[in-house]
Amino acid sequence: MPIDRITIKPDVCGGEPTIRGMRITVSHVLEMLAGGMTSEQVLQDFPYLEKADIDACLEYAARHVAHREIPLTK
Repeated sequence: MPIDRITIKPDVCGGEPTIRGMRITVSHVLEMLAGGMTSEQVLQDFPYLEKADIDACLEYAARHVAHREIPLTK
């Protein structure tokens, strides 16, 4: 199931996943949260973001790390 708030466009932020096509990347939001900022602090610093955008970043990250590649050997 796609996460519609996360977009990947080659001409925006070098093709990195962004929020709704804006120039703020999923990784930037995740780094702020990992650095100790709360969702509320992120929303204060970036008033054009919505709580659902942060939730979408977290869902995107969870899906990304859940995807494992299993190398096949002969």
